[in-house]
Amino acid sequence: MLSVELHAHSELSYDGRDPVDLLLEQAEAVGLDALAITDHDEFDASLEAARKAPDYGLVGIPGMEITSEAGHVLGLGLEEPVEPGLPFGETLDRIREQGAVAVVPHPFQEARHGVMANITRDELADADAIEVYNSRLLTGRGNRQASEFAEQYGLPKTAGSDAHISEMVGQAVTRVDAADRSVEGILDAVREGRTEVDGKRTPWRISFRQAAGGAKRRVIARLLELF
Repeated sequence: MLSVELHAHSELSYDGRDPVDLLLEQAEAVGLDALAITDHDEFDASLEAARKAPDYGLVGIPGMEITSEAGHVLGLGLEEPVEPGLPFGETLDRIREQGAVAVVPHPFQEARHGVMANITRDELADADAIEVYNSRLLTGRGNRQASEFAEQYGLPKTAGSDAHISEMVGQAVTRVDAADRSVEGILDAVREGRTEVDGKRTPWRISFRQAAGGAKRRVIARLLELF
């Protein structure tokens, strides 16, 4: 089983803090096999991480967290960015056209752009996999709902730290029974549901610090746009 971080953010995300190398160093330090940097509607840091990952003994999975009309969707294994603002179903289609995997993170958390506030359960069931453990949820309710949904619809399960600072990379991981240690092997295992989830909740003080840092960076970015 490979240990894979499928949901992490670099400084390229509006609410991220750290450069690619710090995330890779942390992934190596905690014994991960693979890392996907999934910045909000940004792709360059993920490509950089995929190029550098072998230097850290890691598999780098190119990806991003795409803001669809309904909410957030992870595209894993992308070759090029998927534009934000598309309908949920079209976002899934754009991801799959590249041979990539569409995973829906924190689907039941409306305050964090979870899609279930805007689509039906049958529409959500069209995803390739559901993130059933997100370490940044302050209560376990959203994770439980996601896990129950995946069970009901027979969908593969993933986990992610949703790290916005490097120290939290690996806080939640997907254990993948992959045929080989490669991007293709890992993503095939996710599609086929050969996964287990493992993780622990991000400490509240760190979740609040990440959120506060993200809010501050958004304000600064907005001011720079205006002036």
